[in-house]
Amino acid sequence: MKRLAELRESIVIAFWFMFLTFPILVIQVNTIEKTIIWRWQNMFYVGIGSFVLSFVWRYFIGKAASGKRNTGEGTAEKKSFLLRIARDARFSRGALLFTAVVAIAFPFLSSTYQVNIMTTALMYVVLGLGLNIVVGQAGLLHLGYAAFYAVGAYTYALLYQHFGIGFWTALPLGALMAMIFGLLLGFPVLRLRGDYLAIVTLGFGEITRLVLENWSEFSSGPSGISEIPRPGFFGLELNLEEATIYLYFLMIAFVLFTIFVTNRLQNSRIGRAWLALREDEVACEAMGVNKTMAKMTAFALGSTWAGMMGVVFAAKTTFVNPASFTFLESAMILSIVVLGGMGSTLGVILASFLLILMPEYLRAFSDYRMLLFGTIMVVMMIFRPQGIITNIRRTYEYHFDRKQNGASGTPA
Repeated sequence: MKRLAELRESIVIAFWFMFLTFPILVIQVNTIEKTIIWRWQNMFYVGIGSFVLSFVWRYFIGKAASGKRNTGEGTAEKKSFLLRIARDARFSRGALLFTAVVAIAFPFLSSTYQVNIMTTALMYVVLGLGLNIVVGQAGLLHLGYAAFYAVGAYTYALLYQHFGIGFWTALPLGALMAMIFGLLLGFPVLRLRGDYLAIVTLGFGEITRLVLENWSEFSSGPSGISEIPRPGFFGLELNLEEATIYLYFLMIAFVLFTIFVTNRLQNSRIGRAWLALREDEVACEAMGVNKTMAKMTAFALGSTWAGMMGVVFAAKTTFVNPASFTFLESAMILSIVVLGGMGSTLGVILASFLLILMPEYLRAFSDYRMLLFGTIMVVMMIFRPQGIITNIRRTYEYHFDRKQNGASGTPA
């Protein structure tokens, strides 16, 4: 009976779609010959397509719901196939070795265009891991992350334009400037959370972009700043291909450094404070965690990575303008964190490659790219709201040592 009801509902939906799309997909008016062309085959395709999609959708929704009922809450770790594979030492060593070999050989086996795309994907890996500190670990919804990315990029561009400062000197300065802006944003939003925090950070991002766009004496306005030099390599002159490969390996080093730092942060005192802040802000404060320090540190460190990638972006494109730092950029980085799994390092890396490489390799479907992107996001939010790889809740156990404390001791 349930299947019959689903079948009936799918038929109704198919008829609705045929009715709604009828004027657009069926009727075609030839204004030159003043004739009407009836494209009935389109109505047939719409009806069949919407019926099949609706039925398949209902089937998977029902399957996901029954799966949740059978397994119950708290067994997400058992269901995560990717996480089980990642935790298998034999497989992870082999996968790391294979990834390292492919990463080293890639720029020598592919074109400059492919290397350039991969460099961009690696930049988004670092940006995603940086925002993961703020959103994934500290639980602070941030919609203006592109502003700090812009701060880093314009720091390098302006320092080079006015003082002739190179990439390696501008890199820490860009990170420092982004960190200062992160602290400036962090102070006013200390008391905010949830939607209110998201609105303020969104406003900060838009204000930054508008300032860069309208303060022409400072930032050259919409025209931007051009002829920014690429990273130097001990004073050697590099052609475009060599500079692209060099930047690719530089980005691999940045990714490894970011993974190392973020993993160390997760296991540190401040990392545990961020987790407590994310789970319950009131309980976190009641347990003696310095909430102000935790929030400010999250904003400062998250902004630092955005600032560094801003400098790399300016060096990669040799040109910056405000159009590169719109809200869409912040939304893309936030999507990477949400899709990968809040707080999950491996998940963010996989999501970065998926979201950045997929639009590039689906140029054949360029007219439908945003539709595909939106569909994937909706499907993920319904079937895996925890992301590609779920971040496992950390547990700490206390083991009582009977030998040192006597046989009469009891475990705590």
